Amino acid sequence: MMCSVDDERVRTELVAVITAVVDGVPRVLTADDGPRLPSGPLRSDHRSLQGGLRAWVEQQTGHRLGYVEQLYTFADPGRASAGGRRVISVSYLGLTRVGSSGPAWAGWYDFFPWEDRRPEPDLPDPVAQLGERLLQWTGRGDDDETARRRLRAEVTFGLHGRPWRPELALQRYELLYEAGLVPESPFGAADVRLAPGATMAHDHRRILATGVARLRAMIQYRPVVFELMPAEFTLGQLQDVVEALAGQHVHKQNFRRLVQQQDLVEETGHTHAGTGGRPAMLFRFRREVLDERQVGGTKLPVQRVR
Repeated sequence: MMCSVDDERVRTELVAVITAVVDGVPRVLTADDGPRLPSGPLRSDHRSLQGGLRAWVEQQTGHRLGYVEQLYTFADPGRASAGGRRVISVSYLGLTRVGSSGPAWAGWYDFFPWEDRRPEPDLPDPVAQLGERLLQWTGRGDDDETARRRLRAEVTFGLHGRPWRPELALQRYELLYEAGLVPESPFGAADVRLAPGATMAHDHRRILATGVARLRAMIQYRPVVFELMPAEFTLGQLQDVVEALAGQHVHKQNFRRLVQQQDLVEETGHTHAGTGGRPAMLFRFRREVLDERQVGGTKLPVQRVR
């Protein structure tokens, strides 16, 4: 049976994942001061996808976008609007600088507490707790399925001596979804203790996880961090932003050596006296780096999480 034109029509939605780092916390811009990413349908008066996205973000949050790039297109068959029409979401990742957080800016780690691996000695480790629940889930199938699930859990969550890989943020969220450990999952059971973290409307937490994973991967091969930095900064401030995005500490001397060896920054001749000790030298990104940022990159020196 042939489908009518109306049956085949889909709705195109534009979704923004806009990130800033404020006081050592990576934050995402939300709409309506709540757990929803700025979004809206592509309209006939929008001249382009990106133009429509910018219009929706400014209308819903008052924030004018700077740097954005396309993130991912979500077109799962199960994504439908209230009227039953299939929805395709075209998401964009944006980086910006803000002076203060404000109610519209929610912390990444409010939604994904397990992604922040910077040591908190007085708090329980969410990864260790999730690891126990995931390993219980792995045994709910036949031998082959158990082995496959166990390997995924070990690799994505760094269990049993495997390294923690920051860029696997999306794979970790999707594994928790499949295991029924997040409230938005249809696979959960009433007696299962869920993973910590705030939820989001629709599948916006999955879209945010995609943005987190993409940005963490990008900072390993492209110097996009400068989009989040002021015009002048100390190397300590630059390291703080990288650590906030990666969710883990890096070795101070290795980090500084790497940044300087790659010739990413140059001294400004100014100093910053707000560190409590001797004034720190201020740097800026070299003009060549800004011009060639699609090519250059900054490798993160990964330090094992304690």
